[in-house]
Amino acid sequence: MADALQSIKQRFGIIGSDPGLNRAIERAIQVGPTDISVLVTGESGVGKEAIPKIIHSLSQRKHNNYIAVNCGAIPEGTIDSELFGHEKGAFTGASTTRKGYFEVADGGTIFLDEVGELPLHTQVRLLRVLETGEFMKVGSSEVQKTDVRIVAATNVNVLDAVGKGKFREDLYYRLNTVEITLPPLRKRKEDIALLYRKFAVDFAEKYHRPVVRLTPEAQRVLENYAWPGNIRQLRNFTEEISVVESDTEVDHHEILKFLPTHSIIAVKNQASPDGVSSAEFNTEREILYKFLFDMKKDLNDLRALTMELLSKNSSEVVEENRDLVKRIFSTDSMPSSDSLLHYEEQSIEPIPQYSDIEDYEYEDIDENESLSLQDNEMELIEKALEKHNGRRKDAAKDLGISERTLYRKIKQYEL
Repeated sequence: MADALQSIKQRFGIIGSDPGLNRAIERAIQVGPTDISVLVTGESGVGKEAIPKIIHSLSQRKHNNYIAVNCGAIPEGTIDSELFGHEKGAFTGASTTRKGYFEVADGGTIFLDEVGELPLHTQVRLLRVLETGEFMKVGSSEVQKTDVRIVAATNVNVLDAVGKGKFREDLYYRLNTVEITLPPLRKRKEDIALLYRKFAVDFAEKYHRPVVRLTPEAQRVLENYAWPGNIRQLRNFTEEISVVESDTEVDHHEILKFLPTHSIIAVKNQASPDGVSSAEFNTEREILYKFLFDMKKDLNDLRALTMELLSKNSSEVVEENRDLVKRIFSTDSMPSSDSLLHYEEQSIEPIPQYSDIEDYEYEDIDENESLSLQDNEMELIEKALEKHNGRRKDAAKDLGISERTLYRKIKQYEL
């Protein structure tokens, strides 16, 4: 099976070694020589169209017609005519008799893509073909026979559609003799870099440009991206990078300019040996804000503690605030009260500046002051725009974000 799997991948240009992908191809190889109906499921853009081609190539019908029909792209008023044909005069504009796909593909295979989009009256006709091999042209009362194998595909949950009355239950079970599911790209992380390199080489040849490579950090960004459009989106992304980028190697900062931030999924670090996992990472900016405001609060608490030490019994104060002092000093053992009393001022390394926002002071927090990241982000954007007299390019540079991101934030917050 391993040799057959590799042979099929090479023949149809399938890239990847994800277990879910391999299972789908192996099942297609197994059902190929039979005549049973197959339902291919998976999100839009995962490459479902490759499965019916594999099945047809391994069947006894491989020398006959293979027809792929996108059911969602055909208007409801003409779908019956396209699939089953029509007689002359059957409707306005039917000036001649026309053969439908089921008549043309007799002895071969029909791939019905987006089968969940079929109207109910067409579903009835399709069910009859599946059960008896019979159909009638639009405008005709003559029953015709056809010997066609049907492979269908959908990116919707058909059972949900059945529950809502949008898809016939009997047709679902007739189509779903064997179900083959393709995994989304976000669950094939190890395949993302392979697919990118293949697309990058292809587009470099197409546009006569050097291949754009990724740094390890940029590769990790792609692996942790949600890819709602799956392989189709990755291909389009690679084409854009190949055409727009002048450098032969791009880092993660450049990569982020081409990816919609709403689709970047949270990444969890691996659990440490003691089983404690790190906090979820969203964006560098949000982490910076959280760090600044947490530090501001801790410094104000430490200031208050110092004043209390000067006016009260120090050992009692230390015991009462043990958790606070331990968190601030980040040590496993607590400093003694004597060491606190004789604590001399130490130099603190400056926080790396991710932006040029000025006049940030650690001042007492008013109890009504908002600690919301959104509120403070709005305030920073307003200050930057005011500082640069509304010039978005300069304000974006000052904030350390792209001009496109700033424009989106201005629109989001209605500034």
